[in-house]
Amino acid sequence: MSAECVLLDPDVLSDFLADATREYLACTPELPPRSWAVLLGRFVDDAMRVERVRFAANIRETDDSVLQEFDATIIPRFGACYANGRRGYWCEPKELLRITAEAEAEGLEVLGSIHLHPDWHRIGPPHERGLRVSQEPTPMDRHLFHGAGWPLNMILYLERREGRLYHALGAWTAPTDADAPSRPLALRFGTPEPEARAPRTRASSA
Repeated sequence: MSAECVLLDPDVLSDFLADATREYLACTPELPPRSWAVLLGRFVDDAMRVERVRFAANIRETDDSVLQEFDATIIPRFGACYANGRRGYWCEPKELLRITAEAEAEGLEVLGSIHLHPDWHRIGPPHERGLRVSQEPTPMDRHLFHGAGWPLNMILYLERREGRLYHALGAWTAPTDADAPSRPLALRFGTPEPEARAPRTRASSA
């Protein structure tokens, strides 16, 4: 099922934003921040509505088959920076099955994932600052988006400006192949509606 936009209330991502911020504040040029989570929700007409975020175990640095995938495919294709075990995220399959089953029990679907991009061109090691990242997918992201095949792939970009942290969000489809671009999806945030007020009464004069 295809969708043209993503609907969500800002507080749905509050736990993810808090985790991403903690990672950002604790990172070093040698230890990049990483934050990744599964997005649950439902299709509504021409949109996907995100209703839950679920974190899952990361086996990027511990699973032999994942390490072999990085050594054989990802590092030769996308660069030596991905030899750092902190680069990239690989969800533990049993965790994903559990999350999927829990979502189905609530009448929800696994729509996709969300992950963090920091302003690595400012805070990363000097030899990596030529690659400017944002809320748009990198070639590595598109490769993983294509492999997962999920309809929704969100990126939270986090940067520091004038002593404060700011963030931006991007939402993308999975590309038709690993070298194709990801199509952007429009984001629509829920806006609280004001409470209904009692009608005003006009004062009468004697």
